[in-house]
Amino acid sequence: MDGFDLEGIDEVIHGRMRLGIMAFLSTAETAEFTTLRARLGATDGNLSVHLRKLEDAGYVRLDKSFVARKPLTRVVMTDEGRGAYERYLGALSELVGGLNGAAA
Repeated sequence: MDGFDLEGIDEVIHGRMRLGIMAFLSTAETAEFTTLRARLGATDGNLSVHLRKLEDAGYVRLDKSFVARKPLTRVVMTDEGRGAYERYLGALSELVGGLNGAAA
């Protein structure tokens, strides 16, 4: 089948939770950990694991601070992460478009 190429699908982003994180950050620019947790319906541990994977890939940066003696973690999409997310969406679009064209 021509145009069928899975190589452009970034495995780091492709997981449901990580894709949700990247999609949210693509418009929000920055998000508090608690906001992401609530919006994605994740547990602290589950979200932490997925953020670590994105951070290790250089796609997000975690900024940790304290506000009124309470920890505050903000998550920011990096320029590298934005580029990877845009490439991922392009590859997914091509893959789906290629499948739709093959069915015609």
